[in-house]
Amino acid sequence: MRIRKKHWARPALEVCDFFVVNPKESIGKWHGIFETPQKIWLELGCGKGGFISKLGSSRPDINFIAIDIKDEVLVLAKEKIEKEYEQKKLSTGNIRLMAHEIMQIHTMLNQEDRVDRIYVNFCNPWFKNRNKGRRLTHPNQLNQYKNFLAPEGQIWFKTDDTPLFLESIQYFEQSGFQIITRIEDLHRSGFLENIETEHEKMFSNEGIPIKFLIAGRK
Repeated sequence: MRIRKKHWARPALEVCDFFVVNPKESIGKWHGIFETPQKIWLELGCGKGGFISKLGSSRPDINFIAIDIKDEVLVLAKEKIEKEYEQKKLSTGNIRLMAHEIMQIHTMLNQEDRVDRIYVNFCNPWFKNRNKGRRLTHPNQLNQYKNFLAPEGQIWFKTDDTPLFLESIQYFEQSGFQIITRIEDLHRSGFLENIETEHEKMFSNEGIPIKFLIAGRK
């Protein structure tokens, strides 16, 4: 679905305390831009912010980086984050939101920016063979993540798409990861740490099983 241009989105983001205008300037320094030095978890493709707003506000002991590319989507994430944190009377000091091309993640994070967990939720499956290299779980991307993912770090991946899920398992194994947890139907599994995303709710309402895995570095 095409997103309508919102000319007010970028100005609204730039005056937001937790929005990072130029993420590239913080490469190698991410642990120093939060209120409290603590572990960093990263969401790639945060969309409208339903997931990161709930996760971030439930874990003040963790710092969060949330990335997407469109200002028009990020401004909605900003609003959801503000609402969740305000309801819980929390400071947004543990969360940073930004616009960045995930394919170029190496230009904003390096080995000094130790990340302990990466979330990839319902990324674009890129069905055509010529485009599969753009998948966020493709070795092209996984090898970039290894530059800043902690040795004991994990990648949590959810999707509704079975071919993407099965091919992603191969990608992880090819890229030096091992599958720690593999679940074919997340909502029937009893897994307790799940936070539902907007896409997840839509797909599950249609009766589509949600696939989930946790991968760790070998």
